[in-house]
Amino acid sequence: MKTRVSELELLVKFYEEQFRLSQKRRFGASSEKSEYDQLRLDTADETPTDKDASCETYEEPDIECVKEHYRRKRTRKDSLPKDIPVEEILVELPGEEQSCPKCSGALHVMGHEKREELVVIPAKVSVRRYITCTYACRECEKMSEQVPIVKTRAPAPVIKGSFASPEAVAYAMHQKFVMGVPLYRQEQEWRRQDVLLSRQTMTNWLIYSAEHWLSPLYDELRRRLLMREVLHADETTFQVLREPGKKAQSKSYLWCYRTSGDAKEPIVLAEYKPDRGMRNPDAFLTGFSGYLHADGYDAYHKLPPQIVVVGCWAHVRRKWDEALRALRDLSPSVREKSTEMMGKRYLDKLFAIERELAGLDANQRYRQRMDRLKPVMDELFEWAAGVSARPKSLLGTAISYLFSQRKYLQNVLLDGRLELSNNRAERTIKPFVICRKNFLFANTPRGANAASIIFSLVETAKETGVNPFEYLTYVFKTVPNVDIKNSGNLEALLPAGYKKLHDR
Repeated sequence: MKTRVSELELLVKFYEEQFRLSQKRRFGASSEKSEYDQLRLDTADETPTDKDASCETYEEPDIECVKEHYRRKRTRKDSLPKDIPVEEILVELPGEEQSCPKCSGALHVMGHEKREELVVIPAKVSVRRYITCTYACRECEKMSEQVPIVKTRAPAPVIKGSFASPEAVAYAMHQKFVMGVPLYRQEQEWRRQDVLLSRQTMTNWLIYSAEHWLSPLYDELRRRLLMREVLHADETTFQVLREPGKKAQSKSYLWCYRTSGDAKEPIVLAEYKPDRGMRNPDAFLTGFSGYLHADGYDAYHKLPPQIVVVGCWAHVRRKWDEALRALRDLSPSVREKSTEMMGKRYLDKLFAIERELAGLDANQRYRQRMDRLKPVMDELFEWAAGVSARPKSLLGTAISYLFSQRKYLQNVLLDGRLELSNNRAERTIKPFVICRKNFLFANTPRGANAASIIFSLVETAKETGVNPFEYLTYVFKTVPNVDIKNSGNLEALLPAGYKKLHDR
């Protein structure tokens, strides 16, 4: 019975931890910069002193006069583009009122007051109709047996036999993968403008354009991505309803790969795969040699030896933060001295040092990390080795994760270009996660592949500092009319090439 009671007590503690953590996740702040960072300030005056024992013996503090102080000037973050069209409306008195109400003399303008408003014009729908001409020679018609015929050529359509324009296809892509508006809502919006455009038609537009026009750009970006020496990777779920051999409720995955912060021309690529197997990153990264930032997922740890996996310290800190959040409601002083808080303090110190090194070049950052970051890491591992905790508790999970990932976490010290966390990849994949909450799933694997290609070009354009809608419109106007196999034409169609072309 004693053994059974001990087992049940451990089980109750486990469920209590899970319940408190669930409540924190549901109702608490999601940021790891939480109230724990203020505990030292809150507990500084908690110990009573002799002056606090009695109000009668309390002495008023001396008052220091301050002559002046400086307050930071408030700056408005809202601004309008300098090249935005401006419509000026001059508000004047009617002619019959331009006389003095006292002496009836003529009034003159002695000054102006200006007020500006932002005017929003909803999307305007129009039809572009191409009319080609056919020419013939009048003299040849009279004198010759053969009359030369000359025809004008209109720009090639983005989709033959369709009324889709480059702007319409780019708009549908932008609304879905940038603004998170699924096609069925776009269909309703078109209907409100008396345009009967079905979601099935728009789906065909997006799949056709992705497969025929964006796919060559995707392949070129992948070739350039694999030439880099530092990459980031992450994955998220992506439901596909009509996956062969799988139920509609089963999970598929979108794998994301991107350049690191040292890249002058950022590249973001997503790849749809039906599972989360290790063969997926292995196949995508064929030919790559260098550093790969990733989380603790075991598939990345089985990659070829020429790929050095760099662990994510943000995931480690998240484990300790969860253990800290799941503590019972202890007093601040007790919580401050807890093992969970001590572990989180070590990790906060690592990130604080890393923020101080942000402005250094790679070589300087490497030397500073060896001098300042490595001793803190060594101290953390030495301290954590002496901490005892139940294996299935949140604290035990945090300690186990720390030591299981130790080899990959310490790889950040190998090169100054590496980063302390894989947050860059997580931030990149977050827009897709937000959009996925709206469109929920893809119907077929073909649609999922098209979605991954479109998302890749959109996110690469955003990372490059290019307007995604304008970029996609340019691509769909240009690609049908040029030789895509020509490297010169291909260069100008990539987001970086588009930016250089339009920044001139």
